[in-house]
Amino acid sequence: MPVTFTFGEFLGARSVIGSTLAELGEEHENLWVITPDIGATLVEFRDKYPERFLDVGLAEQASVGIAAGLAYDGNIPVVSGMLPFLSMRALEQIRTDVCYPNLPVKIIGTHGGLVGNGGSTHYAVEDLALMCALTNMTVTSIGDPLMVGEILRQSMAMQGPLYIRLAVGKKDKVLYEPGEHDIRIGKGIVARKGTDVTLFTHGTTVAQALDAAEELEAEGASVRVVDMFTLKPIDADLIELCAEETGGRFVVLEDHLAYGGLASRVADVVADRGITLTSFERLGIPQVYAGFGEDEQLRDKYGYGLSATTAALRRALAAG
Repeated sequence: MPVTFTFGEFLGARSVIGSTLAELGEEHENLWVITPDIGATLVEFRDKYPERFLDVGLAEQASVGIAAGLAYDGNIPVVSGMLPFLSMRALEQIRTDVCYPNLPVKIIGTHGGLVGNGGSTHYAVEDLALMCALTNMTVTSIGDPLMVGEILRQSMAMQGPLYIRLAVGKKDKVLYEPGEHDIRIGKGIVARKGTDVTLFTHGTTVAQALDAAEELEAEGASVRVVDMFTLKPIDADLIELCAEETGGRFVVLEDHLAYGGLASRVADVVADRGITLTSFERLGIPQVYAGFGEDEQLRDKYGYGLSATTAALRRALAAG
């Protein structure tokens, strides 16, 4: 059954993953789900299609290798787990077994960014830089839990590999009304219209970006918020359009290392296309191992929380 919800309320992205995969399993008889011992939300698929479900235990490399083998045999494998380990422990297998032969393996998981209070070993903060560097890999980072289902549905027709980054996935705010935006892999979403400055973001920080834009609106500023949920291939045309329409003022906010993630992807487009900017500022995790703390606490500590975001927007508005 489709997930029901109310706009603005909270919904677990994990539950959307589970229900969507169970739904897709009926339509696609070659859909397999593999997990490295992170299968609590995959019970619906496991119970309906036990012959196409594998829990390999705490062995991320094995889960990716098995997925590659299944893909060679004409199947559509989804590997679901925790991204700190899928993105790093299994990086060689993703690169060589999946990306090199360009197989339709979907890597989907949780704990992207400083979320979950698990400490530095359990935060995926380098993952987008790593995945964007891999040939053939499509890279996404999703904030709205219902988008996860839509992206999974679209991915069934994809020929190559896909990486889907989520937060903890237990309590995520529904950001968009159904049908409000045309959600397509490779295209950014203008989550909020604005004319003075563009705030680019993705995943866990989209809700914070919208809050910052609302706060600035009370001060008379018009902030455009772009949910650049696909980092690769990035929507270069939208980036160029935003430069033209918002005075060349860019702020990039992300729950990832400040260099190597979305800000670096946007900067590459600016350089490659010769786009003239008035100001450019990146907000993200500095070169530190963050340690323990709640996500909002850590964002404030490392300079990319709500107050830091509004301050960066004010600086951008004052430029030029």
